Amino acid sequence: MNTVVETAAAPVSFTSGAVKELHKLKDQQELNDDFGLRVGVEGGGCSGMTYVLGFDQKKDGDQEYSIDGIRVFMHKAHGLYLVGMQIDFQDGLNARGFTFNNPNAASTCGCGTSFSV
Repeated sequence: MNTVVETAAAPVSFTSGAVKELHKLKDQQELNDDFGLRVGVEGGGCSGMTYVLGFDQKKDGDQEYSIDGIRVFMHKAHGLYLVGMQIDFQDGLNARGFTFNNPNAASTCGCGTSFSV
């Protein structure tokens, strides 16, 4: 049985802008309490791996965290690639959307959603 891990042990963090936007998106989608934010990686993209960020239900193999009032699901194996990463939300003239500041990425592509380790 998976348990909720305290915020201090969570492998990723959110800026205040990201927290605000995530709460807004969850409210707009009218998701029930079974849903949380899935943070992870998958193969593909320009640099080899792509970030996963979206609302989903908990699956086998997931660890659960509570980060700034947001229920976060992450497959146990993905923590290796994401530990220390900060997720931000930009809402400016030059960029709008979530950005990923990953200290484990050896290189990133121009779009900012793909990386290699």
